[in-house]
Amino acid sequence: MSIAGTPTITLEMMRQSFYSAVVCDALDAVGMRRQSPRVSLAPLSVDVVLVGRCKTTLWADMAHPDPKPYDLELRAVDDCRPDDVLIAAAAGSMRSGIWGELLSTAAQNSGCVGAIVDGAVRDTTKMRQMGFPVFGRGRCVYDSLHRQRVVDVDIVVEIDGVAFAPGDLVIADMDGVVVVPRAVENEVIRRAWEKVHAENITRDAIRSGMKATAAYVTYGVL
Repeated sequence: MSIAGTPTITLEMMRQSFYSAVVCDALDAVGMRRQSPRVSLAPLSVDVVLVGRCKTTLWADMAHPDPKPYDLELRAVDDCRPDDVLIAAAAGSMRSGIWGELLSTAAQNSGCVGAIVDGAVRDTTKMRQMGFPVFGRGRCVYDSLHRQRVVDVDIVVEIDGVAFAPGDLVIADMDGVVVVPRAVENEVIRRAWEKVHAENITRDAIRSGMKATAAYVTYGVL
């Protein structure tokens, strides 16, 4: 997006400057105070700031042989576009490792920049070696075959009551996962950009000896 007096803010610029907390603060400022799941979705491969667009998948547990193994998940991965982040909404199930090295490789080849899994993953060493960012609840060695499957794609899904719609902006790092709805995206990006740069000024002032109270009064940023 473009903001008056600044260059167009690209996803790459956001990756360099943004982090989950500052985007969450910007969402608070526009009245959207519940845009981050409270469950722990931690980086399980590489520790980076992940920024991209939601590519959503809905998962379900199963207790019978899958008549079409891996069908929709492979289709979803093959349909990924540059800067997509694969969202795997699995209701926190730890029944199997639904994301791993091969899906990461295929997704990365399609331009996908990472995955956020509300459940378990596996092959974490391989994904770390690839440098592919994956966030999730934990690890499970079991394969998803006959245990979990994708039941729908490219729909609005929920993680801990927070909606993730296809194409929404998503930011994830060590502190959490934050999703920005399209309707407020421009305003949130503007506010986050301004706060990042105001925080830099405030930090420099405090490092130079200004008291925290005086810095807050002067710059209005904490």
